[in-house]
Amino acid sequence: MVAFFTDGVVEDRRTDIDIGIDRLAQVLTWQRCPLEELCDRALSDMPPGPQADDATLLLVRTRRLGADHVADLELPPEPTMVAHARTLTERQLAIWGLSELSFTASLVVSELVTNGIRYATGPVMLRLIRDRCLLCEVSDNAHTAPHLRRARRDDEGGRGLFLVAQVSQRWGTRYTSSGKTIWAELAIP
Repeated sequence: MVAFFTDGVVEDRRTDIDIGIDRLAQVLTWQRCPLEELCDRALSDMPPGPQADDATLLLVRTRRLGADHVADLELPPEPTMVAHARTLTERQLAIWGLSELSFTASLVVSELVTNGIRYATGPVMLRLIRDRCLLCEVSDNAHTAPHLRRARRDDEGGRGLFLVAQVSQRWGTRYTSSGKTIWAELAIP
């Protein structure tokens, strides 16, 4: 569980912030409770009376996926690796019993890996995650933002992200200090 809170939740004029943080941590040990109940417990444990500061609490419950739900592959920045990425995708989907997604997932992976190889200078990392949906992630060391555009009829390129956007439920980009990850979610039938 992750808790985000403002100082108004854990301190007031009469109570030291360390005592308030300890009090909040004690309430949050009841992790089997629904999150709404935990928030109510935490906020009801605040000192009574008017608050001098804002009080905001956000709780997020995380869960860990088993290793059998994730497939990773590091690819050298060579154009021939795109076919290798498609093959890994098809094999992994067969293992997960998701062969009906092979065509769409292979298209998404092909487009994202191609962009990674074309615009980055180092290896490209492909990650497939099977959860409530199939998540296809491609990470590289470039910080350039991908651009979704409609290619003109005579353009030889520029259709990749448009295709990804059309066949996925959602897609986006996450930036890190070492580059970016472009991801796409595909619905599991």
